[in-house]
Amino acid sequence: MPREIEPERIATWYTNMGDSISRIDEVVAGDFDEEYPAEERQDLVDRNVQHLEIMIAKEDIWTDQDFTTHNAAITKGKAYTAS
Repeated sequence: MPREIEPERIATWYTNMGDSISRIDEVVAGDFDEEYPAEERQDLVDRNVQHLEIMIAKEDIWTDQDFTTHNAAITKGKAYTAS
């Protein structure tokens, strides 16, 4: 059974997870290649993947959220290797 958490807070967390998806997509697409060295890009992807994994694991706060896109971003991020 989900914990009693305000729906607005859950919505904010879910939105923030979307920000992590966007960041992973941007880095993988090469949007930051000239801006950041490979080590920083890899760290950015790794931290956002970790954020998604941690949040998805909080099963007791979620109700009917769809994590299909989130899981795809995790897979994409784990496959990414900055060069």
